[in-house]
Amino acid sequence: MIYSMTAFARQEAQSDVGTFTWELRSVNHRYLDISVRLPEELRFIESQLRTQVGCRLKRGKVDCTLRYLPPSEQAPKFSLNEQVTRQLVQLCEEIEALSHNPAPLNSLEVLRWPGVLQTPPVDGEQLKIGALSALEEALNQMLETRAAEGRRLAAFITQRCEEIEAIIVRVRAHLPQAMLHFRERLLARLEVVQADLEQGRIEQELVLFAQKSDITEELDRLQSHMAEVREVFQRKEPIGRRLDFLMQELNREANTLAAKSADVEISQDAVELKVLIEQVREQIQNIE
Repeated sequence: MIYSMTAFARQEAQSDVGTFTWELRSVNHRYLDISVRLPEELRFIESQLRTQVGCRLKRGKVDCTLRYLPPSEQAPKFSLNEQVTRQLVQLCEEIEALSHNPAPLNSLEVLRWPGVLQTPPVDGEQLKIGALSALEEALNQMLETRAAEGRRLAAFITQRCEEIEAIIVRVRAHLPQAMLHFRERLLARLEVVQADLEQGRIEQELVLFAQKSDITEELDRLQSHMAEVREVFQRKEPIGRRLDFLMQELNREANTLAAKSADVEISQDAVELKVLIEQVREQIQNIE
């Protein structure tokens, strides 16, 4: 199964302790990079969240955002922390006594001070269960999206690979004809310049040409790499990095093919090979 690294998932789950809304976004990345945004009361689940995501996803830059809304019938009821408030008011009075132009004490400013307002304690275990359960559903949704996009990528890459293999077969079949054309061109040039060369010298030139322009090894390696591409596609593990390496090797052989070619048709096929390989390489960047 091929998975794309680009995906989005949104999952909302309601429970007795409130509503959890997860938004997951992922794009391509060399490794797994998880970014987390959690409400204050759920920061304690970050470690488990990262473990849970890491068990399902292997590569990609993943943004995980959670929004939490308490039940409406159990909306938080604030109460005043009298001890902290008295200490704060006393400190304000001491400051006013030292100031020549004291400002009146503002109740709203006092309420904004950390620890002045208290909310009833929330059951942390229930919050964790609700949040992580909703996360699992969001991950299921993301994997479905990744798989659907992966199937599209697989179809695209398979089509291009078939075209690459067809070009390799065509070039191999054209090699004898390319040699014959070179022999004819060489003899035609000799006739134009009326050069009187021994037959042995002509054969020597043909042998040198054959050695310099021999692309049999490049074609063999291209076919070998394409066979490995098909084998890698069958693996049940992340294959993006392996495919990227194979595309680099294919491109190297295509460049050598183009450099050694002395035949117009083979040169054109080499250019087409490079175009197809680059198209595949671009798509592979998004495979997990």
